[in-house]
Amino acid sequence: METIADPVKLSQARPRVGFFYTCLVDMMRPEIGFASVRLLEDAGCQVDVPIAQTCCGQPGYNAGDQRVARDLALQWLQLFEAFDYVVVPSGSCAGMIRQHYPDLFRNDPDLRIRMQNLSERTWELSSFLVEVCGMQKPPGHFPAEITYHDACSGLRELGVQHQPRLLLRSMPGLELKEMQDSRACCGFGGTFAVKYGAISASIADEKIAQIEQTGASCVVMGDLGCMLHLEGRLRRCGDTRIRVMHVAEVLAAQDRPAPEGM
Repeated sequence: METIADPVKLSQARPRVGFFYTCLVDMMRPEIGFASVRLLEDAGCQVDVPIAQTCCGQPGYNAGDQRVARDLALQWLQLFEAFDYVVVPSGSCAGMIRQHYPDLFRNDPDLRIRMQNLSERTWELSSFLVEVCGMQKPPGHFPAEITYHDACSGLRELGVQHQPRLLLRSMPGLELKEMQDSRACCGFGGTFAVKYGAISASIADEKIAQIEQTGASCVVMGDLGCMLHLEGRLRRCGDTRIRVMHVAEVLAAQDRPAPEGM
């Protein structure tokens, strides 16, 4: 089993974590947020969820509208600066914060320093549980064969790859069956899927073929955008067997998986 030699020490016995649930989780899959909070509390954190939070600004930033992205980043800073850590159940949103927020304020040294300090305390969920909290075994129970898709932003911007696998492999009864290329893109890419629908669908079909080859009943990942994209493509192609789940839902699962075909 993979291990983390030296987890980052928590700043205090019960650190205050600001949970940034992301707009997609809020609108489409709030159960991911509840599962994430359960995991954080199980890890010994005091979790707060600021009600006024909105989007991280990634869509505007990717479209070239830095003004909108900067306004949203400032709002985020004001809401979360007082916390010891900020945790995000999305590699793409956490990547936006850690990799791009400080640069939005490159011409304002004071704000840039504040943003840099907070962005460095911002973590993708599975990385935080493993590297900061030192979690060895999550509280959930999910006896099933699964495969894991490495979402692009979490993998390439934050190095999220071994952390979710370490937690998943520690769960009794869960078998992780790796697909041929878990690192390959699913075809979503935010507005890419809208601008280049045919190409996006073709990429998704390649990913789905790899998922199906594993024989797993569930594909798991850490980014809701990828989840919605792959689940939508699976259902449009008539596949009702394969479940598409966020890693937090699996790690915090309290019930047995639904039978195949449900």
